[in-house]
Amino acid sequence: MRHPYDGAVTVASPYAERLARIPVIEREAMLRGARTRWWEYGPADAERTIVAVHGYRGDHHGLEPVVAQLPDVRVIMPDLPGFGGSGAFDASGVDGGRHTVAAYADWLVAFVDAVIEPDASVTVLGHSFGSIVVSAALERGLHADRVILVNPIAAPALAGPKGVLSRLTLGYYRVAAALPQRAGDALLGSPVIVRFMSVAMAKTKDRELRRWIHAEHDRYFSDYASTRSVVEGFEASIGDHVHAHVDAFAVPTLLIGAAEDQITTQRDLRALHEAIDGARLVVIDGVGHLIHYEKPVEAAAAIRAFLAEAAE
Repeated sequence: MRHPYDGAVTVASPYAERLARIPVIEREAMLRGARTRWWEYGPADAERTIVAVHGYRGDHHGLEPVVAQLPDVRVIMPDLPGFGGSGAFDASGVDGGRHTVAAYADWLVAFVDAVIEPDASVTVLGHSFGSIVVSAALERGLHADRVILVNPIAAPALAGPKGVLSRLTLGYYRVAAALPQRAGDALLGSPVIVRFMSVAMAKTKDRELRRWIHAEHDRYFSDYASTRSVVEGFEASIGDHVHAHVDAFAVPTLLIGAAEDQITTQRDLRALHEAIDGARLVVIDGVGHLIHYEKPVEAAAAIRAFLAEAAE
């Protein structure tokens, strides 16, 4: 397991005080060829349970600011196989241990079945790459009564103007994979590249909040199991999108998009909204692809309203 570079600076989270009030339990199990670690937040007897799936190169920490705003909801958050505290897929997994969308989808179905009782109600949430994993898992029979997608990947990453950048980034990952492990890790975890990515995605004008966001990326963006898992994971993230799975959406769905998202355009977001029968759409202003860091209060408010509909 790689760890953040030695120069990473710890910055106090603006959401730490609220999060500290919420009880949390850490668990671990082998699921579909991956040693899976997860965290369960909130009261075990809560009326509402959410299983939350983070995005590419992140881990469960990224969604904690949203969890901090939902103290009365039980939230179960695993680290995706190959990232954070979870191990990479081994050869017993789908696709022979490769980190593909199919493998992640199969793993998510197994994970939800393992942590949720068969007759219990559960909402499944996916952020960014997690939105693709959730969508693909629905095709495989994912146990979900409601679905929430935050910063959903609504269209192919290799299509349109952003396709050029996606191909360049893919080349960067493949170069890293071809290098000796130490050199490849150094390239993938380069503080300069990590900071460039963080600066490009953060939209907030709050200097302290930006400083914390950069520190979070420094700490967690390079915490992955192997060069193989991070490169295969990127290939999976740009090789699929939510719109390809719209026919699998048969439960109430909430899309939480961002007005300044540089990965999913407003046009693609609204096309996805129209394609999912009965879906609700909330667009948050003044934020890009980091809703979970910059606008967790607004995201939680949309989630809470959506969950309340189930009780009506």
